[in-house]
Amino acid sequence: MKKSLLTSVYMFLCLLCCCSFVSSSVRAQSQPQQKAPAAPKQLEALRITEPPKVDGVLDEAIWQQAQVATNFIQNRPNPGPPEVHPTEVRILYDDEAIYVGAVMHDVSQDSIFRQLGQRDDLGNTDFFGVFLDTYNDQLNGFGFFTTPAGVQLDARYSSNGEDWSWNAVWESNATIQGTNWVAEFRIPYSAIRFSSKPEQLWGLNFMRNRQSTKQGYFWNHVDPAKDGFANQWGKLKGLKNIEAPLRLSFTPYISAYAESIPQISESSDNVNYRSDYNFGGGMDVKYGINDAFTLDMTLIPDFSQVQSDNQVLNLSPFEVQYNENRPFFMEGTELFNKGDFLYSRRIGGRPVNMLTGDDEEKLGIRIIDNPIETKMLNGTKVSGRTDSGLGVGVFNAVVGRQYATVEDTLGNRFKMQTQPLTNYNITVFDQSLKNNSYITLLNNNVMRQGSTYDANLTAMLFRLVDKTNTYAIEGKAALSQKYVADSADLGHTYRIGLSKMSGNFQVYASHTLISDTYDPNDLGINFVDNSMEENLQFNYNFYQPFWKFLNMYTSLGAVYARRYKPDTFQNFVVYGQVNATTKNFLSLGLNFNLEPVTTYDFFEPRVDGWYYTFPTNYSAGGYISSDYRKKFALDLRGSYRWFDENSRSNYSYTIAPRYRVNDKLMFVYNFTRDLRLDDMGFANQFKFDENGDKKEEQLVIFGLRDVNATSSSLTSSYSFNNRMSLSLRARHYWSKAEYNQYYRLATDGHLSPDSYPNGYNGKYKDKNHNINFNVFNIDMVYSWWFAPGSEISIVWKNAIHESKDVVVPRYLDNFSNTISSPQNNSISVKLLYYIDYLTLKKRFTKA
Repeated sequence: MKKSLLTSVYMFLCLLCCCSFVSSSVRAQSQPQQKAPAAPKQLEALRITEPPKVDGVLDEAIWQQAQVATNFIQNRPNPGPPEVHPTEVRILYDDEAIYVGAVMHDVSQDSIFRQLGQRDDLGNTDFFGVFLDTYNDQLNGFGFFTTPAGVQLDARYSSNGEDWSWNAVWESNATIQGTNWVAEFRIPYSAIRFSSKPEQLWGLNFMRNRQSTKQGYFWNHVDPAKDGFANQWGKLKGLKNIEAPLRLSFTPYISAYAESIPQISESSDNVNYRSDYNFGGGMDVKYGINDAFTLDMTLIPDFSQVQSDNQVLNLSPFEVQYNENRPFFMEGTELFNKGDFLYSRRIGGRPVNMLTGDDEEKLGIRIIDNPIETKMLNGTKVSGRTDSGLGVGVFNAVVGRQYATVEDTLGNRFKMQTQPLTNYNITVFDQSLKNNSYITLLNNNVMRQGSTYDANLTAMLFRLVDKTNTYAIEGKAALSQKYVADSADLGHTYRIGLSKMSGNFQVYASHTLISDTYDPNDLGINFVDNSMEENLQFNYNFYQPFWKFLNMYTSLGAVYARRYKPDTFQNFVVYGQVNATTKNFLSLGLNFNLEPVTTYDFFEPRVDGWYYTFPTNYSAGGYISSDYRKKFALDLRGSYRWFDENSRSNYSYTIAPRYRVNDKLMFVYNFTRDLRLDDMGFANQFKFDENGDKKEEQLVIFGLRDVNATSSSLTSSYSFNNRMSLSLRARHYWSKAEYNQYYRLATDGHLSPDSYPNGYNGKYKDKNHNINFNVFNIDMVYSWWFAPGSEISIVWKNAIHESKDVVVPRYLDNFSNTISSPQNNSISVKLLYYIDYLTLKKRFTKA
């Protein structure tokens, strides 16, 4: 069966390559030679003396005097054709702001989709957007968008991609007039950055999304077969004698917080609840140091309202990486995230010296209270880009001391410090070069008060692209350092890659090395060390519609990995995938992953130098996603993986229906189940004198287990208008691990049956590794943006966490037991008010 499967996969790959070759050959013969790329379009901005009213009605006579940008070109689903229903855009400017007026012609009002949503949430709607590359470096830019319902969206663009967490304070309005809809923007200079040149030349593009036909149009054509985005924009001319204003704003906040915390008695099953109340305040400050650089500071930040984490049962040797939901760490951090060396959850995360069960035994104490998070005291960001394209960023955050409450054998309670006063610092220099290229220097530093070690990481990144934007060489290298007493632990990593990244046929090859001592985890995150890896990937993409498809993206690749020390074979993987969209807008995909030879897992044993001989295995999966324009849509996903070991297999599936009641109310349900049958994994490791000669041997015990994880979530949102919304997110996660038999790992990586937990002088006789893990969370958020940059939010959170060694076999029983368990409830109210210094100054001047 396995051989026939491999043969089928091989034939599939050969067929895919042949189809790609034939398709490209036919296209080459049937189509004329491609013309040279068209020159970027240009638009002249018109200076005005009297600003228009931003009401979504372009009735001021000055709009008709401005040059018109029109003749948009389709980008999706069929790149190239001109738009049928015209879009007309004009730009005005004065000493304070850029004004954008756009008219989107259509067939009827029914063809203009206008679903309401929260800020930065497109949903099922039309939209219009403007892109500004204010330094004309073809790498970095700003995006401002609005929908016909008046919902605002904004984003930053860089070599890291899109950053939708960035929010600026600007004005927009939209109206529907007959069969057209109109958008009007006022983008103050305080919301963007630009050079001090007397005459500006900016990169410029506009985008229109027509949701009724799912067609996207750009003013200056953006070719999906060409790498890059900002390098395919047009030009904005005519901006003369504009100056960056004094960019100074304050966003003070006040908050109130109440929490009910369950207190479980050790002597009985009674549950008492302790109440905690907190009133606080703080402030965010933004200050434009000059025309290019901005200081962002948060004083006494409050993160009580961020979304709850999706906690899971983690049986792997690696930590769980959670999403960053705190606004200060999400907004304007594109410079600091370059190279993926930053994991901002380290700041304000788990204490570095957090106590564990082993500490109780070693120190002869009992842990009473052991906080899992630290408190951030303040944070500062300075970032910007000079006229020459040099981006500079400095990030600094201070985390306060954290203490655990413990009790000694005499019953005395006292505090133990688990986190010293700590300073986190990041410094970045990022030089933009021609042809969408760059070179970056970066330093991460962690300094802790007292005897706890300090850490440092220094890195360099580069990307060099040819003039045709077809070929690139890129790479990165980093040196990690840990300072303990008078010594320093050094580690290093590097990656070098070559690619052809434009056109239908693309290739990527890379070599990566991670030394055995490389450790960036004090401010970053790294899962694999002591590894050398070669990666080769081929892509063939169909951008134009053919047969029953609008587009298709295919890839085939392989990874070969060895250990860094000693130089031994580790892993070999062949992978591939196909993703496509049909002409009725059904998205679907297939993927496979093959490990056809025995490989070696050096991480699962949790002991340096040991490894587990991992069996050959094969997996396949796919997904289907229906058209989101319809009221009811459905996403399906599934995968299956089987191993040459016992009856071991994994399979998972996801069912996610969504229903849009109307343009205000939406429901999305997600049900996922993952099963790992006859899974083999780490259970315990210890030293034991097996022969009674006082020579302890290292023993590693693996367990044969069945692992079942089920996740069910419901998300709902109701938008009262484009500034006020109510959202609900409820999630229940249940996972169980049931151990059936235990094995001892030999030094050659193989397993043999073992009597564990029996034997070993009765030390582990009653040891039970079974786990029944439940998490239930509710996040309900009311948000009202009552003024630009100002918000009132009310958040209710409900949290239940339960972990036992007695497995409850049925999902509904787990759900019922969980919601009846002790619950942590909290409610918080927060008021943010945006104060712009210039606006405040004008009011006082008039008064």
